[in-house]
Amino acid sequence: MGKTSFSPISTGEMKLVIPKPGWHRWWLVVFFAIAMAWVESAVVFYLRSMIDRIEPYQPNPLPVIGGFAAVELPREFATLVMLFAVGLLAGRTWRARLGYAVIAFGVWDIFYYVFLKVICGWPHSLLDWDVLFLLPMPWWGPVLAPVLISTLMILWGTLASQFERIHAPMLSNWRVWILNFAGVMLALYVFMADSFAAAHRGLDSVRTMLPERFDWQLFWIALALMAAPLMKTGWEFFVLERVETAVTEPSEQFGCTRNPKN
Repeated sequence: MGKTSFSPISTGEMKLVIPKPGWHRWWLVVFFAIAMAWVESAVVFYLRSMIDRIEPYQPNPLPVIGGFAAVELPREFATLVMLFAVGLLAGRTWRARLGYAVIAFGVWDIFYYVFLKVICGWPHSLLDWDVLFLLPMPWWGPVLAPVLISTLMILWGTLASQFERIHAPMLSNWRVWILNFAGVMLALYVFMADSFAAAHRGLDSVRTMLPERFDWQLFWIALALMAAPLMKTGWEFFVLERVETAVTEPSEQFGCTRNPKN
């Protein structure tokens, strides 16, 4: 009788699922976000032209004009709904949906500034101050700050939407997400610190306040904390998986052979 042997299956291959990357979905989300960024830039250009605030960092940066606030605040919220809705539609799992949503947000935010530069010549540099958001109160920061956060979002969203491990739910690494949440809260504080300081003097003070110093030290800490999921996911896919495969992969392959003596 001939001796038959079978090729072993690498346990590394069992731990990692690498589906056919949905790059067509990735590109559709990116194109949607770029198109939406142009719409957002055009709308902001119109609004800032109406109130003569193309450059937001100037005296009385948020003047009260008619029902401006009543329209602008819901518009900002609607923008977030649209960005996260496209992520929900594009992804097939909750991890992928969140991944596509943050990709859309990151691409939209970066191209928003690119298109404002094309339309009106602002910002002049990445260190120009901008009113980043108005909910729940004005966020102030240099353009570079949201661009860095958006870059993190695009990188993590790409990994989350294109590659997934089985037996590793999105929230299983809860320590990483706690660090991320702490970073988000710290970044929000940095952006709204001056608004918080002016809040006790009333709404008019918040509206007319101009920040003088951005706390880069706290921001870098916040950015590092927010990068925790990206570092964890990158480690799993580009380092840990290769090590597991190298350890568990057989040194030589065996096939079905017949013993010539039999």
